[in-house]
Amino acid sequence: MVPFAPLQRIIQISDTIHERSTEIYNEKKKALEAGDEALKHQVSEGKDIISVLLRENMVAAEEDRLPTDEVVAQISILMLVAMDTTTSSLARTFELLAAHPDVQDKLREELLHARDDGSGKLGDLIYDEVMELPYLDAVCRETLRTLRSLTRSEVIKDGTLPLSKPARGLDGTPIHAIPVTKGMWVLADLISSNCNEELWGEDADEWKPERWLSPLPRVLEDAHIPGVYSHLLTFAGGSRACIGFKFAQLEMKVVLATLLPTIKLEPTGKTIHWKSAAIAFPTVGEDSRRPELPMKVTLLRSP
Repeated sequence: MVPFAPLQRIIQISDTIHERSTEIYNEKKKALEAGDEALKHQVSEGKDIISVLLRENMVAAEEDRLPTDEVVAQISILMLVAMDTTTSSLARTFELLAAHPDVQDKLREELLHARDDGSGKLGDLIYDEVMELPYLDAVCRETLRTLRSLTRSEVIKDGTLPLSKPARGLDGTPIHAIPVTKGMWVLADLISSNCNEELWGEDADEWKPERWLSPLPRVLEDAHIPGVYSHLLTFAGGSRACIGFKFAQLEMKVVLATLLPTIKLEPTGKTIHWKSAAIAFPTVGEDSRRPELPMKVTLLRSP
């Protein structure tokens, strides 16, 4: 045992996640083995991603089947990875929709039309249907573009970082690159690229989902931003890019497609401050460190 409180806390969190993942594995496996009747009593009726993973693993060929410990590890990843980041992104989306009722109404109309099954009830959407909704996609892309996020990397060897345009030194000399040394940490503010007026236009700082419904500026496409998603650095790029960015997009879209047809979001009048951290979070009051996003929610129809 290492007498270091932060390390002990990490070990405790890891053990808790593993224990809960094992419980979920046993519960889902038992329900799958019991058949359809048992699945009906679960919240997701066996349609959740973990049940699907277990079902496919059970019918896979012996040489392709994952052992129990690997399945439990996959469940832990699905529980932990992107949970806070996607939650932060959705919180920002809800706040922006509440502040822009015209956008909210337009998105709700698209979702109601897509989920109309002809009986007056809201039907379910399959993956392709969710991903092909243009305005839902535009709202998610624009929110991800304007999210304030930071990333840091450790320099592994001496080198230089070229600048997109020269900066001026104190003596007026133009600086075209910044020298970095091994062991140095580089902190990058990704929104400087995502909201660069030279690339996105004079309205780069504005949240405008409609920008994604028209061709993007040619200068943006010619800039060859090295991100893995929509000329953005929200999910980083290269070998350090987020491997779950498509899953994060799907999570955001499914939550919005499920909730927005049934509720109306409105601001409460309280001033919301977003705090910069490893994952940005909203607070009420500039000095608060408590994550919260009060909002007026009105039920429009039953799910």
